[in-house]
Amino acid sequence: MKIKLITFISIMFFSITLLGQNTKENALIETDTMRISKSTQIIGLPIIFYTPETSFGIGGGLQFFYLDKINKFNLRQSSMMIDAIYTAENQFIIDVNPKLFFKEGNYYFDAAFKYKIFPNSFWGIGPDAQEADKEEYNMSTVMIRADILKRLPESDLNFGVQYRFQRDTFLEKQEGGMMASDSIPGSEGTQISGLGFIFNFDDRDNIFSPNTGNYFQMNTWFASRVLGSTYSFNKYIIDLRKYFALSDKMTLATRAYLENSYGEVPFQHQSWLGGGDRMRGYFRGRYIDDQLYTCQVEMRYKIHHRWRINAFCAFGEVGPTVLDLFNGLKYSGGGGIRYKFLKKNDTLIRLDVGVNRDLGTGVYFGVNEAF
Repeated sequence: MKIKLITFISIMFFSITLLGQNTKENALIETDTMRISKSTQIIGLPIIFYTPETSFGIGGGLQFFYLDKINKFNLRQSSMMIDAIYTAENQFIIDVNPKLFFKEGNYYFDAAFKYKIFPNSFWGIGPDAQEADKEEYNMSTVMIRADILKRLPESDLNFGVQYRFQRDTFLEKQEGGMMASDSIPGSEGTQISGLGFIFNFDDRDNIFSPNTGNYFQMNTWFASRVLGSTYSFNKYIIDLRKYFALSDKMTLATRAYLENSYGEVPFQHQSWLGGGDRMRGYFRGRYIDDQLYTCQVEMRYKIHHRWRINAFCAFGEVGPTVLDLFNGLKYSGGGGIRYKFLKKNDTLIRLDVGVNRDLGTGVYFGVNEAF
């Protein structure tokens, strides 16, 4: 997988308006920010990226900041991002993501609305899915997620409830393929409606490019026909991240991710291995199944006050049961560069190259760290 030099130059040119968050306060680029009221500001963001799943993508977005809704415990600010993108693979995505604090940060509302038309690839289910079985399909998706969390007193712990809805409709299937035979759960289209619970702890110094701190989240949700789902299943997710500042220039970032599903799970909601934030070097969804674990380690080194280099490695596996996760091992590694666009802004431009166990490669260009 190659990325052309002209693509990289175009990304650098168009990414002139970026937003970040530093350790103590939110940093806005005032020259590119418009105040639409005393309590609301808005910033326009160009979006340009490259991944193996999408190839080259371009779009734009608006980020709203609500100045009177601040979490006083970590000085994070309420916001809402609205964006639309289109890719060279004819994928179209609209996202709306409000993240709002209430009662000085004691309550947190985190939601997402997504609509996408997404041509994609499928190799089958399981850790031994073969490259020769690859087939193409096209599907539209409407997704809604809403989380409401309550901060526990005198701590960085939060507990809350979640609702999820997702409707997947096939637009095109490969003739003679697995999807066309409707032999794969979800290949006839699906609708999921479910409730869940969330527990997290977050004391990172920066949510976009952390240098110190911890992020621990446990998430469980239940899809049920009683709530309108076409399938009933349970999903449990544990996401553990820890960041070590080894020196003023060096940070060690670690992440362990575990996802378990039980019941009749459509392939759209099975655990996927790969992608820009989970085992770079593998195509996102190259391997999927009911169970998954991944572990990542990344060394981040500042060679200049604006430039950084990273080296990373990861390993993991998918399987139908938890015990099957230990029957094999997939791994990847690679490196990349980072550029801090503004002196007083922690937002980074990221370019990574990952290589997997089978010597397949992936190029990833975007904003901020992978985790």
